[in-house]
Amino acid sequence: MSQPVRYEVGAEMAARAHIDRAAYQALYRRSIEDPSGFWAEQAQQFVTWSRPWARVLDWDYQIPRIRWFEGAKLNVAYNCLDRHLASRGDRTAILWEADEPGETRAVSYRELFDAVCRFANALKARGVGKGDRVAIYLPMVPEAAVAMLACARIGAVHSVVFGGFSPESLKDRILDSDCRVVVTADEGLRGGRHVPLKANVDAALLACPRVHTVFVVRRTGRSIAWQAGRDLWYHETVASADPECPPVEMDAEDPLFILYTSGSTGKPKGVLHTSGGYLVYAAITHRYVFDYRDGDIYWCTADVGWVTGHTYCVYGPLCNGATTLMFEGIPTHPNPGRFWEVVDRHRVNILYTAPTAIRANMAQGDAWVQKSRRTSLRILGTVGEPINPEAWEWYYRVVGDRRCPIVDTWWQTETGGIMITPLPAVVTTKPGSATIPYPGIVPELVDAKGNKLEVGGGFLTIAQPWPGMLRTIFGDDERYREIYWSRFPDRYFTGDGAKLDEDGYWWILGRVDDVLNVAGHRVGTMEVESALVDHPAVAEAAVVGRAHDLKGQALAAFVTLKDGQNASDGLKDDLKAHVTQKIGAIARPDDIFFSADLPKTRSGKIMRRLLKDIAEGRALGDTTTLADPNVVSRLKEMYEARET
Repeated sequence: MSQPVRYEVGAEMAARAHIDRAAYQALYRRSIEDPSGFWAEQAQQFVTWSRPWARVLDWDYQIPRIRWFEGAKLNVAYNCLDRHLASRGDRTAILWEADEPGETRAVSYRELFDAVCRFANALKARGVGKGDRVAIYLPMVPEAAVAMLACARIGAVHSVVFGGFSPESLKDRILDSDCRVVVTADEGLRGGRHVPLKANVDAALLACPRVHTVFVVRRTGRSIAWQAGRDLWYHETVASADPECPPVEMDAEDPLFILYTSGSTGKPKGVLHTSGGYLVYAAITHRYVFDYRDGDIYWCTADVGWVTGHTYCVYGPLCNGATTLMFEGIPTHPNPGRFWEVVDRHRVNILYTAPTAIRANMAQGDAWVQKSRRTSLRILGTVGEPINPEAWEWYYRVVGDRRCPIVDTWWQTETGGIMITPLPAVVTTKPGSATIPYPGIVPELVDAKGNKLEVGGGFLTIAQPWPGMLRTIFGDDERYREIYWSRFPDRYFTGDGAKLDEDGYWWILGRVDDVLNVAGHRVGTMEVESALVDHPAVAEAAVVGRAHDLKGQALAAFVTLKDGQNASDGLKDDLKAHVTQKIGAIARPDDIFFSADLPKTRSGKIMRRLLKDIAEGRALGDTTTLADPNVVSRLKEMYEARET
């Protein structure tokens, strides 16, 4: 492979940033040599505590047990609201952009504080108290943040479920966490389509008899089924609730939320995060990774149903007193210029989005971006999956006009916050690389036997604890130990494969089961996807493995072409040759299938599991979370036609 292009830190950014290269080196060294002292300083700077800790860290690898800021007391909602009222009570806390252009709402810190206190009292009136679980199944509306913060205020544990999940998925999460109260909306709006949230809740609750209360936000006003005594209108309960609600003092290790993420067994894992350490980590990473400055307009495009929405839409920004933009819609509705219209309308300074969204915009060409000005943008970020170099270059060149540094962030639901990233004024970036660790994070590359590697490919592990890390899987400590701590003793196993280059830069290859063994060689599907998308005819690609009699596994590529490009056997040959040239013959796909669409969830993630089912000739798994289930049927028919 050719050497990657490098982009140096701009002089203006280096002069003005919170952390420059020299400061990072000193900070990182201190964070590793004296982690307790380092994290104590950060905790005192970023969070207000009602009682100090007796010990910064209690850590036992063998159990495993992690306790941060042991004995300390705080309230997360107080840190996100109350303490800002005197200095920035009239500042916009949440800037909301609806699915349809023209509908916006600005919620000040004082207004958000009032709504949170009132809804917290409404929850208390229905018997919700410290430690109780509350399911939140809402669209991207300010009421979602209100519900989360109201739970935090009274010590309840929220479990946010993405509004695109099916009734079956919602039911499973309610039952697993034993929620008695659900917060939802009559409907959601996404890309001009109505999402039947309340109807989905009603279907889920047929198997959840312990749920006694459903709060319903009026979003569209269309007719819905109603169960008297159980169902309550959110706006009516908030209007009549007491506006005074003192925050409950919480232990630093008291649970804050449960968030379900996919498990290898098919059963979702309820990742549990606690209050003190998580908030410290959310606030510090939001401030420094994005070089956040007081008064910036900050936009993370993630839904609150995912951990990115938790940490970088709600808790991190609000703890720092920021204005956070919540967007209900999708990047291409009602036209492919929507993202850039929102940036111009609200004068967005920091944009944090997913490679999938970037590629979707890139496939539409440059013209839609160039209709906008985007002069307010200062920092660009990516999250959710590794970004292929071509998409990185397009984001930097077209969206950022070559002047906005890109922070390509690697982290997980389990880590609570960003772990590996190029701080804007610190790192010479390489498109496609997450670069170097955040202060306090000690990533180590190991082989299958756990031996540390200094360069090359292997398994990504974390060798020291950090405050934002998960504490367990809700209700299943043994599964927690088995998944994260059993494979490589004395270290956290991320489940990801990675490469470490000669400069100490990290290249994330994706989940280990997405790193294929082709004729004895390890080939990362993301690396092959990046090579395919590097071809000028390709808009998007997904690569999976299928069984092969000789090689063990073969590569099957599903490719979407750019507008104006025609599928042909000749183009297939060109793409195979292109991958061979970029990576090597071992990565040459055996099969290439052209498709107008790829199977994606409503949040925009490609469902590679379903593509693998197709390539292996298996019965299709659950398709209820797909934005368009018909895409999979068409691909399956295409694949079967090829086989016959």
